Amino acid sequence: MNIRRSSVSFTPIGLAALALLTPMAQAQTAQAQPESAPAAQTPDEAAARLQLLRQQVDAQTRQLEALKRSVAAQEASLNEVRRAVANEVLAGQRGAGTAAGAAEPQAAQAQAQAQAQAPVGQAPESTGRTPAVAQIFEQPGVLTPKGKMVLEPSLQYSYSSTNRIALVGYTIIPAITIGLIDVREVKRNTVNAMLTGRYGITNRFEVEARVPYTYRSDSSIGCQLGQGCASETVFGASGQGIGDVEVTGRYQFNDGGVDKPYYVGSLRFKSRTGKDPFQVPVDTTGTGLGPVQTELPTGSGFYGLQPALTVLFPSDPAVFFGTISYLHNFSRTGVVQQYAAGTTGDTTPHTYTAGDVIGFNFGMGLGLNEKSSFSIGYDHASVGRTKVDGSALPLASVRVQLGTLLLGYSYRLNNQRTLSVTLGAGITRDTPDMTLTVRMPITF
Repeated sequence: MNIRRSSVSFTPIGLAALALLTPMAQAQTAQAQPESAPAAQTPDEAAARLQLLRQQVDAQTRQLEALKRSVAAQEASLNEVRRAVANEVLAGQRGAGTAAGAAEPQAAQAQAQAQAQAPVGQAPESTGRTPAVAQIFEQPGVLTPKGKMVLEPSLQYSYSSTNRIALVGYTIIPAITIGLIDVREVKRNTVNAMLTGRYGITNRFEVEARVPYTYRSDSSIGCQLGQGCASETVFGASGQGIGDVEVTGRYQFNDGGVDKPYYVGSLRFKSRTGKDPFQVPVDTTGTGLGPVQTELPTGSGFYGLQPALTVLFPSDPAVFFGTISYLHNFSRTGVVQQYAAGTTGDTTPHTYTAGDVIGFNFGMGLGLNEKSSFSIGYDHASVGRTKVDGSALPLASVRVQLGTLLLGYSYRLNNQRTLSVTLGAGITRDTPDMTLTVRMPITF
């Protein structure tokens, strides 16, 4: 009898499949077995474990709070740096009175960018500050940084000449007048030496004090009103002394920047420390020119309060700026005019109210290079009527318009000093013909 034997052969693929299936079967067998029950815990162990979990949660909570405080501090520091950089950019374009401390964040940023672009081992080149723009108005471009002080000496000269022709009579035919003709010419020269100090309380708030010293000289040429004269009469008067001291506070409302305007509000208080028009004697008879002052006043004679709003809009490479303001003069009661010796006049006490002043200005500044800049602008003031005992004066019953075209140039001497020169030309008749101002703000 023949017995047939069968054999099973295992290929490599089968062996690999068997090797893969074996661990799966073992895992299924292990899952099929029931899990062992966890060891029981005593109440003390459970309480200790719960206490440990609570301590871990409290520690993590404290760490999160510390991280939040650190993030808030870093955000505040970053905002300060951004504000300082934005102020330095505006100061560079607007000019005048920029503190050296405000340039540090921008200088550090420029230095970091230069180092990132420079080859290894090569010192980056030094970058200068943004060019300054000449200051042409009384208010500075940006506020003084916190803890910094700016001392600004300045000298201003103005000249004006006025011609007045009065016809007293009647005209028969054109160019022929029967009566008297009064011709009077007045030339005025005024020099103001001012010392201004500004201090930054915060990065958004500064205070300013200004002390002026004024010298005035007037010369009048003409004939006595209402009478004929063979020759002209010349009369001169002058006056000098401390002018009206001013105190100003300024506050920046927002964080501006390039293509984003800055809004700065200010409040100025004007005293009457100078000699006012009611304290100087008036000659009513001896000059041949009618009532004239024998000594010129150096102050206005009225306390004043002036709120203002300034807008500055940087737009590389220029910056546009403008201001609107309103000056309110407080009334004075019981005022008696002084008269020169040997002359008489009205000695009755009166209440005087000087006209309020509505003002605005606007301009544009442009940096020429790293150290020099140029500005152009226009300043206008509308002066209201002066009243005595509630009634307008007969000879001052109209509103006066004062318009001045201003051109300015500045040159940065170093990081602490800038020299600014401003030239003003009178546009309206009542404005001085020429005004020249030289400033040198010094930062400490």
